[in-house]
Amino acid sequence: MQKNHNISTPGPIPRHVVIIMDGNGRWAKRKNLDRMIGHREGIKSARSMVRAAREIGIEYLTLYAFSAQNWKRPGEEVLALMDLLRQYLSNEGEKLLAQNTRLNAIGNLSNLPKDIRELLGRVMKMTEKCDSLTITLALSYGGREEIINAVNSIIEEGKKKPISEKDFQGYLYTSGLPEPDLLIRTGGEMRLSNFLLWQLAYAEIYVTKTLWPNFRKRHLLKAIANYRNRERRFGLTGEQIREKGR
Repeated sequence: MQKNHNISTPGPIPRHVVIIMDGNGRWAKRKNLDRMIGHREGIKSARSMVRAAREIGIEYLTLYAFSAQNWKRPGEEVLALMDLLRQYLSNEGEKLLAQNTRLNAIGNLSNLPKDIRELLGRVMKMTEKCDSLTITLALSYGGREEIINAVNSIIEEGKKKPISEKDFQGYLYTSGLPEPDLLIRTGGEMRLSNFLLWQLAYAEIYVTKTLWPNFRKRHLLKAIANYRNRERRFGLTGEQIREKGR
């Protein structure tokens, strides 16, 4: 597939981009609309980002779709969000397959309604051999919970020897995925919101005031251009990085 980067700045394309999709409710409020209309518009933005990521050449795109804390929202809103997820999974499977795009999911998926778990499983199975782009939906996801679950799994296995970072990563929901290169947060808030607390250790962070329903390919390109202008050090000095590049 031909990639159309549309980015003038030199440098690598981030292999793994993760997005905290914030601002659906505020978008609706500013327009005097129901919050659920904002969430529906947010799904349109998600579809747009999947298409844009594929065109740009991003290999992995992770979307923070529903946090573990979102279960505490008003019951009507939670039910409506689950219905939107149900509709998305029902409509997207064949499209993702045709686009050679794999669907993945992370989080405490056992908390999802049974029919949604089954739908999710079918789409994941249908697209498991697709290799153009991997989309990961973070559903019923909490970063602290993920780490605690990993620790408990290690304890249950009765590990006697020290655990390395690589070993530990194998117990996380994201096992098998590369570490994120770039985190984008829409809506302007300056926090991680309990998202990928382990995995984001060395990711570059880009925050935009653009609300998620307004976020389009041009905004993604701007974030990537910003990323390409940065020097990723991973704890080293700038001089060390430049020396390694010689």
